Amino acid sequence: MKLKIGRAAGPISILRQRNFGLIWSAMTMSQMGSQMEMVVVVWYVLNLTDSPFLVGLTAAARLGFNFLALFAGATADIVPRRTLMIIVQAVLASLAIVMLTLIVSGLIEVWHIFIVTLAAGLARIFQMPTIQSLAVDSVTTDRIPNAVALINAGSNIALVLGPILGGLLFDIYGPEGAYVLVASLYILSGSATFLIGTTKVSASVKGESVFTMVAQGLRYVKGEQLLWSVLLVAVIFNITGFSFHTTLVPIFAKDVLDRDSVGLGILISSFGIGGLVGSMFWAAIPNLKRTGMWCILVVMGWHSTMIVFAASSNFYLSVGILVVTGMMFSSSVVLVLTVLMKTGHPEFRGRLMGLRTLAIYAHAFGSMAAGALAGVMGASTAAVLSGLFGIGMMVVLALIAPKLRRF
Repeated sequence: MKLKIGRAAGPISILRQRNFGLIWSAMTMSQMGSQMEMVVVVWYVLNLTDSPFLVGLTAAARLGFNFLALFAGATADIVPRRTLMIIVQAVLASLAIVMLTLIVSGLIEVWHIFIVTLAAGLARIFQMPTIQSLAVDSVTTDRIPNAVALINAGSNIALVLGPILGGLLFDIYGPEGAYVLVASLYILSGSATFLIGTTKVSASVKGESVFTMVAQGLRYVKGEQLLWSVLLVAVIFNITGFSFHTTLVPIFAKDVLDRDSVGLGILISSFGIGGLVGSMFWAAIPNLKRTGMWCILVVMGWHSTMIVFAASSNFYLSVGILVVTGMMFSSSVVLVLTVLMKTGHPEFRGRLMGLRTLAIYAHAFGSMAAGALAGVMGASTAAVLSGLFGIGMMVVLALIAPKLRRF
């Protein structure tokens, strides 16, 4: 029994390493602010307009500049990552303060929300490749899978706490009360990043332009079936899976389950609880094998739970289903990142994470499509169609990418 506990605790012990602990804390606080902001914004827009399409459009605005993600990844291979992360957090805090000022002054309009959300999305495309590369820089090669899982676990802790806090503060103090905490979290995240010491920085090409490095990264990925196929997995679940909890679940909460902002917070937090369980499960496995096959199976499982959720009109049953959905969601993210980090060359790490961030751009189209479908056919039909489409695409990918199945 002692040996089993030791094996599970060993991978998690890297949180005690100063640099990784600070990076993990900075990322978790920033993500908590982001999750609070997402709940507050979509609920605010839904109440102002009662338009599922505008909810989907606002969610898509968070990803409006994701087409620049590969350049952001190349930047993370050139600019000191700690410096880049501090700048990102300063921008996010400033934008949260702008939103707070607009709300308190009574000048807020839907287009203001859209523009601020778009600008925050631009900052976040630099955040993902930077913080994930920084986290991997701070650990040894054999601890990379554990670091990836723990970073994802931090995101899921934020997904558990952020929506509940956002929903409660919105209900009690209004959006202005929620945005005070959002801005504070971004400031604290930047402060934690400032305290990070020197990390092991992967070698990169010096003296090359960002455009040259982007081209090199694309050629590298094109020649590696395992890399391009796992990036396609990320594209698939961003089109169909992510739009489910960011766009469709708020509509389910209001129109199907008849809940307020607190109920929405509970639903999204239950998704986050499942995500945390899934992340910690993979974090506790010291030598993960058959990563590619597991990746295919859990993505298909994620989409299957969306179809089951669509059949529920009971709030508590829906909460339980979302816990399982969250487990599949976080497992998918961890396994995709593990394949990328374990198989990709270290000097391409920022660009690989840039491509992973670029894959999230598919979420923008997925969110708009899901919102439009929900407005025309209802949220339940939109969820079923998203789930079936995602499963179908994964089957096709599994057939054309044998290296992913065997990895």
